Amino acid sequence: MIIKGSKELKKYTNLVEVPAQVDESPDDSSKAIRIVKINEKEGVETTVEITEETRDIKRNICVRHAAAVIVILLLVLFLFIGLLNDLEERRISESSIEENFERQNEIINDLIDITDNMIEERNYNYDIIITQHEDKLQNISGPLQCNQISPLLRLDCHPEYGASESACIKRGCCWQPIKKRHLSLLVPYCYYPENWRLYKYENYSQQDNSFSGFLKLQKQSPYKNDIPLVKMETTMIDNSILRVKISDPVNQRYEPPWPIRSDFPNYLPEKPKYKFQTDDVKMGFQIDRITDNTTLFNSIGVGGFIFADQFLQISGILPSNNIYGLGEHNTHFKLRTDWQQYVMFNRDQPPIQFANLYGSHPFYFVIEDSGNCHGVLFLNSNPMEVILQPLPAITFRTLGGIFDMYFLLGPTPHDVVRQYSEIVGKPFLPPYWSLGFHLCRYGYKNLSNTIEVWNRTRAAGIPFDTQWNDLDYMYKNNDFTYDNKTFEDLPQFIEELHRLGMHYIPLIDAGVSASEASGSYRPYDEGVQQDIFVKDAMSNKPFLGKVWNTVSTTWPDFTHPKAKDYYLNMMQDLHNNIAYDGAWIDMNEPSNFYDGHKNGCIKNDLNYPEYVPVVVGKVLFAKTLCMDAKHYLGPHYNLHNTYGTSQAIATNYALSNIRKKRPFIISRSTWVGHGAYAGHWSGDVSSSWYDLKMSIPDILSFGLFQIPMIGADICGFNGNATAALCNRWMQLGAFYPFARNHNSDDTTEQDPVAMGDLVIKSSKRAFTIRYWLLPYLYTLFFRAHKYGETVARPLFFEFIDDPATYDIDTQFMWGSALMINPVLYENETNVVAYIPRGLWYDLYTKKSFFSIGRKFVFDAPLDTIPLLIRAGSILPAQKPGATTTESRKNSFELLVALDQFGIAFGELYWDDGDGLDSVEKQEYTWLSFVAMNQTLFGTHIQKGTFDDKMILGRIQITGVNEQVSQVILNNKEIGFKYDASRSCLNINGLLFDMQNLFVLSWKFDKKKP
Repeated sequence: MIIKGSKELKKYTNLVEVPAQVDESPDDSSKAIRIVKINEKEGVETTVEITEETRDIKRNICVRHAAAVIVILLLVLFLFIGLLNDLEERRISESSIEENFERQNEIINDLIDITDNMIEERNYNYDIIITQHEDKLQNISGPLQCNQISPLLRLDCHPEYGASESACIKRGCCWQPIKKRHLSLLVPYCYYPENWRLYKYENYSQQDNSFSGFLKLQKQSPYKNDIPLVKMETTMIDNSILRVKISDPVNQRYEPPWPIRSDFPNYLPEKPKYKFQTDDVKMGFQIDRITDNTTLFNSIGVGGFIFADQFLQISGILPSNNIYGLGEHNTHFKLRTDWQQYVMFNRDQPPIQFANLYGSHPFYFVIEDSGNCHGVLFLNSNPMEVILQPLPAITFRTLGGIFDMYFLLGPTPHDVVRQYSEIVGKPFLPPYWSLGFHLCRYGYKNLSNTIEVWNRTRAAGIPFDTQWNDLDYMYKNNDFTYDNKTFEDLPQFIEELHRLGMHYIPLIDAGVSASEASGSYRPYDEGVQQDIFVKDAMSNKPFLGKVWNTVSTTWPDFTHPKAKDYYLNMMQDLHNNIAYDGAWIDMNEPSNFYDGHKNGCIKNDLNYPEYVPVVVGKVLFAKTLCMDAKHYLGPHYNLHNTYGTSQAIATNYALSNIRKKRPFIISRSTWVGHGAYAGHWSGDVSSSWYDLKMSIPDILSFGLFQIPMIGADICGFNGNATAALCNRWMQLGAFYPFARNHNSDDTTEQDPVAMGDLVIKSSKRAFTIRYWLLPYLYTLFFRAHKYGETVARPLFFEFIDDPATYDIDTQFMWGSALMINPVLYENETNVVAYIPRGLWYDLYTKKSFFSIGRKFVFDAPLDTIPLLIRAGSILPAQKPGATTTESRKNSFELLVALDQFGIAFGELYWDDGDGLDSVEKQEYTWLSFVAMNQTLFGTHIQKGTFDDKMILGRIQITGVNEQVSQVILNNKEIGFKYDASRSCLNINGLLFDMQNLFVLSWKFDKKKP
C-alpha cells in the first residue's frame, strides 16, 4: 500500500512517522493515518498487498524545536529497524491469496499499534494506490475521482448503520463527511467513486434497441455470493415499452409468479420512442426519449451495481424531480427527493410517515421538464428499499430475485398508466352496487347492534347499499364460521338485505385456526389433508403463529395448485350458511401477532440476511411469518409481498364460481397487478385531520398502480372522531371510489346518525350527489377496466402543460369532468383551490367562471363540499334512490356543460351491473354524446347484446348564453325552460329510450333584447 500525500503536524510530541512514501500534494482530502487507526479498533481486515518496495520511507517533518526533532528521529530509527525485522518474519507467501490478505492485515495492524498513541493531531491530504490481485480488490479512487462527485450525486456505498471511514475505504469508496449546513444530514459520507465497478463485458451483441450481453464478475462486492456471470438483455414489447432484464444465465433465480403476463414477443417496432445505449467498458445502460433526446434513466458508470445472492442494487440518474408512485407509504403524492428512503415490505402497520405499510408497488411515474411523462416498473417482490436523491437519482436495493425493469415511454400521463396496465393487468370491473355507500364497525358485538345502526342510517335518508361485519360475527374468531348465538339470525338478516336490494360483506382473515379439535373445524382438517398450508422449514408441518384465533393460526399457501379449489370449498361452506355478496380479506400481509413463531425464527440467511432494509420491527419476520417458511413456489422470503394478492386471486375465483356474478373484494395487502382481482382500503388510519388530508395522495397513488377501487375508512379507524372531523370526512368520502365508514371497537360510534344532525345533513347531501353521478362513475370504472385509465385522478393528468398542478394533492378529479375540492382543516368554511385555465361551472348553482390558472376561494358551508364541472363535459347521471338497485330503476339525466365554443363531449357505459365478464362478452351498451352547433347527438360507440330500456328523463345544458326560442328532439318540438340568470337550458319530462339514436337541437330567439 502506497500512501502519497502531504501532511502538516500541529502537535508532534513523542511523534513517530508511519512508514510511507511522501509526495507533496496540494489536494485536501481525508486523514490517511486515522483510517489505519479505525481499522485497528474495529478489527477490520484490510485487503491490501504489502511488498518490499512499498516499505521505503521518506520523511519531511516541519519542526519548531531542534531537540524535539533529534528525539523523534532517534525514536523513528529504532522503531523502523524493529518493524523491518517484523516484516521479514511475516513475509507473504505466494501460495494463497487469502493468506496474503490476512498477513497484510496483521502488518497494517502493527502499524496501527505504533502510531495509535503517537500522533495527537494532524491533517492529511493523500492519494491512495493499492497494488492488488485483479480478481479480489477494487481500485480506490484518488481525490480527484472523489471530489469531482457532487454531494447531490453521492450514491451510498455503505447503507448499513455504523459506516466508518475504514469500512468505507475497504469497499473501495470515498469518505467525506458533510460540513455544509445547508445540505441534508442524509447525504452519505461513504459514496462510490467514478470508476467503481465489479463487472466487465465478456461479449455482447446489439442491433438498435435489441441487446444481449454477458458480464463477468471481476471483483467481489462487500456482500456474500456475488453472481459470477450476469446476462443483460432487452425486449421491445412495443414501440412505447422496453424491458431490460439482468439475470443469472446459469442458475434460474426467483421471479414473482404475479402478475401473470404472457411471454412478450421480441421484435423491432417500426418507430420506437426509446433508444437503448450501453458503454463498451462501463456497466449500466441508458434509456433516451428519441423525440427530444431526454435521458430517462442512466446507470452507465453510476457506481454501485451489485448482483449478489441476497443484495441486488442498481442506481440511475433521472431527468426530473417530479416523481410519484413507489407505494405504499404515508406521504404526499409528489415524492420528496432529499435522500428519502421508501421501504417495500408488506406489514400490518397503521399508516405513519417513513414506515413500510400494507402494500408494495415498485413503480414510479415521472413528469419531465418538457411535460412528457414516463414510468418505470422494477418487477421484484423481495424485500426492497428505494432511495430518491436530489440530483435527481434513484437507487433500487432488493434482497433477492433479478433486475426486471419495464420502461414506459408515455408520453402523456394517460399513456403511461395504460402502458403500465399492459404489463400488470387492467382493473376489474366492479359490480354497480359496490359504488354505493358501505357501513361497518369492528365492535357491533352482535346482530342486534348491527341492525340498529343499519336501521337508523336508512331512516335518516342517507343513500346506503352494503352492510358489513368485522371479526365479531365469527365463532371464536374463526374464518368461514358465524356465531349462531350472538349472530343467530344473520342468514335471515341477509335475506332482508337482498329483498331491499342491498348487499352484505363479511370479513375473512388470511389465517385459519390451527387449534380446534380434530373433526370440528373443516378449514383446518381439509387443509392438512390436502397439504396446502405454508410449512415450517424445520418440521415441515403447518407453520404456526397467532392472530385472532384463540390459540394458534396457520396460513393457506395460495401458490399451491390445490389452494384455489380449497378456498372455493371453504367459501362455499360459508355461503351455504350466510349468502354474502362480496369478501373483505384482511390481515393478509400476512400479519402475525408473533415475530415468526412464538419463540421467534431460527438463525439463517433467510431470517437474518446480512443486509436488512429499514423495516418497522428491524427484522424481516417482525409480526409476520419466518422468512424460511416454505410455500409450494419457494420460501416466504421471496413470496411475502405477494401473499395478499395471492389470496385475492383465490377469493376472486371462489366468488365468481359461487355467486355466478361479478366478484367484489376489498383487500388490505396489495402487490403489483392486484387491481385485476380486488380493491384496497388504506388500513387503520387515525381519526385525525392529518389522516383526512393524507387520504387523497393515497387514493391518487393507487390510481397509478391500477387499483382504482380505493378508499380510506371514512372518519378514521383508530381514535374517537369528532363531529366536525366526521362531517368533513363524510363529504370527502362520498367521492372516494370506494366509500365506507368504518372504525374500531375501542372508539366511540361514528356512523353518520351517531354523530348528530350536521353529519346526517352533510352525509345525505354529499351521497345524494354521488348516487346521482353513479352512471358517470361507473363509466369511469369501465374505461379503467378496458383501457387502464384512472378514476380518481390528479389534476396534472388533465392539465399536464400547467406545472402548478404537479404538486397538488388536496384536490382531485373524477375523470376529466368533475373537480372535488374538500375542506381539510378544522373550523374552516371556505376552500382555497387552484383552478387550471379554462371555463368552469359550479355544480350547485351552474354558474360559470373563467380561470387563467390561479387560486380561488370557494364558500364551503358546513354541509357543503365545493364541486366544479369542467366546461366541455357531458356527465351522464340518474335520479338517485335509497340504494343503487332503486336508482337503476329511475330515468337517466344528462348534464351538458358547454365550453366557450359551445362544444361538449361525454359517454355512458351501461350493463346489468352484476354480470360476469360483461365487457368481454359485449353484454353492454356504450353511448357517445356530442354537443356542438346548438345540437346534442346521442350515438352508439358500440351496441352490445344488452337491450334493457335506458330512459332519458332530463337534459340540462349550461353555458347557453342566449334566449332559447325552440327545442327539437328527433324532428319533434318539445317543451323546455330557459334560466337566463344562469344561462341554463332545462328539458324535463322526457321519456326517450337512449338505446335509440337521438338528435336534440335548440334555436335562439332572433329578437333583440
